[in-house]
Amino acid sequence: MARRSRSPRRRLPGRLRGRYGRFARWIVVLGVLVAAIAETRQSALFYPLDQPFDRALYGHWIDGDGDCQDTRTEVLVQESLEPPTLDARGCTVIAGHWYDPFTDQTITEPRALDVDHRVPLAEAHRSGAHRWDATRRQAFANDLSHPDTLIAVALEANRSKGDRDPLSWLPSAWGYRCAYTARWRATKQRWALEEDLLEGLWIDTVLGVCRLTG
Repeated sequence: MARRSRSPRRRLPGRLRGRYGRFARWIVVLGVLVAAIAETRQSALFYPLDQPFDRALYGHWIDGDGDCQDTRTEVLVQESLEPPTLDARGCTVIAGHWYDPFTDQTITEPRALDVDHRVPLAEAHRSGAHRWDATRRQAFANDLSHPDTLIAVALEANRSKGDRDPLSWLPSAWGYRCAYTARWRATKQRWALEEDLLEGLWIDTVLGVCRLTG
């Protein structure tokens, strides 16, 4: 019986194989590190601070421009895909249409949304905000000057994220993970917040893969 000839296996050019191989090794190594230390990194023991985190240090949503709409409402108004419906006083959003990039879904019920701090307050505190004065902390917690600091997302996505950084949590929507990681870093840089070593290595790796595959 004649043997069937096997078609030659397609191989990536050596340069690309090397690049993919290096990134794959980084991901494996960092994945092991994530599994080993992610929980420890979130503990107070890992971040010995002179002033432990307290949500009250950052205040709550404020009405910065005196129009009766607090920061949460301002974000919902800005991000609604259609003109939102406000209550009779014009102070609270009662209906609208939002897209949540974390979960890749649309939401029409304001109560199903949280306004997420791209860099959570507790993470910011660990990253240098514990040295800020009260005015700067409040400004960070209510930052409407840049669209990446605050974002309206599904309540369950925000609760899942908690105070974790990209080393411990990324959005369930794969298509948004590159943008999420890049905007996380940009937000930290904009506010002069620190990256710890493992966080920085992980972000470098994720963004490197994004550039390679994008």
